[in-house]
Formats: sequence, C-alpha cells, structure tokens
Amino acid sequence: MLGVIGAAQLMVVLDITIVNIALPSAQDELGFDVASRQWVITAYSLAFGSLLLLGGRLSDRVGVRRTLIIGLLGFAAASAVGGAADGFAMLIAARAGQGVFAAILAPAALSTLNITFTEPEDRARAFAVFSAIAASGAVVGLLVGGAVTEWLSWRWCLYINLALALPAAVGAFFIVRAAPRQRRAGLDWPGAVSASGGLFCLVYGLSTAESDGWTAPITVVLLTASAVLIMAFVVIETRVQAPLLPLQIVADRNRGGAYLTIAVTFCAMFAAFLFLTYFMQRDLLYSPLATGVAFLPMAAGIGLAAALANTVLMRRVGPRPIIPTGMVVAAAGMAWLGGLTVDATYIRDILGPSILLGLGMGMAFSPAVATATSGVATEDAGVASAMVNTSQQIGGTVGTAALSTIFTTVLDRYIHNHRPPTPAVAATGAIHGYTVAFHIASGLFLVGAILTGIILRSGRLINNDPIHI
Repeated sequence: MLGVIGAAQLMVVLDITIVNIALPSAQDELGFDVASRQWVITAYSLAFGSLLLLGGRLSDRVGVRRTLIIGLLGFAAASAVGGAADGFAMLIAARAGQGVFAAILAPAALSTLNITFTEPEDRARAFAVFSAIAASGAVVGLLVGGAVTEWLSWRWCLYINLALALPAAVGAFFIVRAAPRQRRAGLDWPGAVSASGGLFCLVYGLSTAESDGWTAPITVVLLTASAVLIMAFVVIETRVQAPLLPLQIVADRNRGGAYLTIAVTFCAMFAAFLFLTYFMQRDLLYSPLATGVAFLPMAAGIGLAAALANTVLMRRVGPRPIIPTGMVVAAAGMAWLGGLTVDATYIRDILGPSILLGLGMGMAFSPAVATATSGVATEDAGVASAMVNTSQQIGGTVGTAALSTIFTTVLDRYIHNHRPPTPAVAATGAIHGYTVAFHIASGLFLVGAILTGIILRSGRLINNDPIHI
C-alpha cells in the first residue's frame, strides 16, 4: 500500500522539476521559441493547482480506490502522449493533461494514506515516508531529469512516468480496499467553479508576475479576479448544504497552522532549488546531472529529519514544538546560503547549508502533513488532502514568482550602480541577487516559525485525534 501511494506522490512532485532540465533539448527538437517555453511548465501547474480542490472532493464522492486508479492511468496516458509529441501544441496538451490527472491523483494518494494507516506507529512511519517523498521529489526530479536528458532523450523524462504509474495502478487495484457504497450528497458545482477559477487566476497571475512584472495589466486583472472568486467561494461554502471545502477543516488551528507551514516551506524551498541551480550551472559550471547530484545531501537531510520528526518526536511532544523549530533551522540554512560570494565552492559554501536546510524542511514539513489530515472525517479526507497539495502548489508558485521578481530587481539595480556593465559586474550582480533572495527566504521561515508557534495547539496527536495539554 505504501509503495503504491509513494509511487503516486513521487510522480506528481517529480514532474514539477524533471521537465525543467529537459526543456532546452525539447525546444531544439520541436522548434518552439523562448517566449513559449514557459508554457511547458505553466500548463502543468495551472491545471494541477486550479483543480486540486475539485479532485479532492471527487475522491470523497467516488472513492479513493477508483480515483487513485483513474489518476494513475490518466497520468500515464498523458505522459505517453507528451513523450511522443511531434509538435509544441501536442506537448502542451499532454502537460495540461498531466496536471488534470495529478489533481485527481494527489489528494487520492494522501487520503488513502490517511484512512489506511490509523495505528500510531504505522501512521508515523507512513507519513515520514510520504513527507520525505513529497519534499525531496523535486530534488529527485532534477537528478533524474539531468541523467535521462544527458544519457537518453528529453522524451524519457515523460516516458519514465509509465514505469511508476502502471505498476502502481495494478497494485492499487489489488491492494487498496474499495470504499463501501453509501448515499452521497451532490457535488457543490458553484463552489467548484469559483474555487477552480480563483486558483486558476491566482496561479496564472503569479506566473505572469514572474515574466511580465507585478504591475503588468494582465497580472493585476488576474490577481484581482482571483481575490473576487476566492471571496465568492468562501461565501458559497457558508451557504450550501454539501460544501466543496467545509470551512471547519481550515478553521481548525492545527490544520490551519499545518497548511501555513506547507505553503511557507514550499515557497522558500522552490527559491532554494531555483537559485542554487542557476548558481551551480552558471557560476560553478556544473552539468545538469552534476547539479542534481549536488542536491542529494539536501534530500538526505529532508528524509532523515522527516523520519525522526514523525516516528519519534511527534509521538512525544506533538507538532507545536517541532514545526517552529524546523523552520528556525531552515532559516539558519537559508541565511548561511546568503553568504555566497563569487569565489564560493560547493564543499565550503553550499554543502553545509544544504544539509541544514534539508533537516529544517523535513522537520517542519513532515509533521505538518500528518497534522493537516489528523482528525478529519473519512468523508472529508480527500478535500483535506487536497488542501495539502494546494498549499504546496500555491506556496511554490508564490515563492518562484516573488523571489524571481526580487532577484531581477536587485540584479538590474546592481548593474545600474556599477558601470560599465561588464561580464564580471553581471556575474557579481547575479550572486548578489541570489543572496538577497536567500536572506528574504530566511526571514520568511522565521515569520512562519512565529506564526505557527502561535497558531498550533499544544499536545500530541494520538490515534489520529488531537490530545490537548
């Protein structure tokens, strides 16, 4: 069961980054321009981010076993189409299809985990494994993408999903128990439309902010539309009989604090991936494969801390002491990266903070996932799980857009203040931009530590229910 769920989660997170490294090769072969390149990434994130809540509720209505199998097979089919793409339009359609089925698959995988592993020891281990995959899957994507692109072809960055999805679908068919038949309420379509529309405009607006700027008319319109639709969604959910997202799920202090933790962690983590990738490839002149390998210590730190936090610490003290501590550790790692200079080396200046950052993120993220789905009724497990993935997606998108904009602004200002704009000035300015972004991400972790320390309740989570102290 855990193997099936782990494979499903790995695919979803893997495809956020694995295609990034393959983009230059795909662009050369299919002949699309630089302006169109971002849509290979955006098509996936738009479909995935905007449909997550609907996918989570479908999991509750249709049953986790059925949606898990549908999501796995659909994701495999979309990946096969993308790998066989003979043009840009076919590739974009396939990436959007991957996002649609990921929005069905991700909540089903986590809700299956939540309702299957109910014994404290089993639950702790299962969530440690799941959290390690969820947090380090993007690192694995960079490593696998670099290796596959270098040794085979960019197409295998998509075909590789078939090796994960098809065995997992067979396993899900034989291992996952079908939900008992029961009378289910109708789907909240007004809520679904407003939530999906609001999330679509938010993700799209943040993507355009990264490329066109925060004051561009399209960015302002999309973010305004997002705010209006999300406010409409909240009003709708207070009035319908069977809401898409029962508001008590996010109003609970523990779950609210957990969703905040996940959003902050992915916001800062994606910034670390983005800027460290640029630094290692452009300044240290690493190949894509070497860059992926260089991220492995961070992934190891995430896995180690996730296991320790969920199997040992959570059972003793609960999430409140662990999550803020993890964020403070991650903040220290980010601040350490903020000391990069033009003569920095991997061993001296990147390895240590990467491990520290991984330990902090694993310590914060793993208990947050377990807390976010704790105490949720079985009929709401899918939508509560969808909120975990929504927090990841929105946090990562916000972090990428906001910190990329800050980096560009800092770089332009540095070059303007250091005339003439020689290559040496540009290189130094880029590193200055990275360090500013890392310091801001460090501050973000510190703010998250303060907020979660205030919001989360004291006490352990035993048998999937909070025990207050």
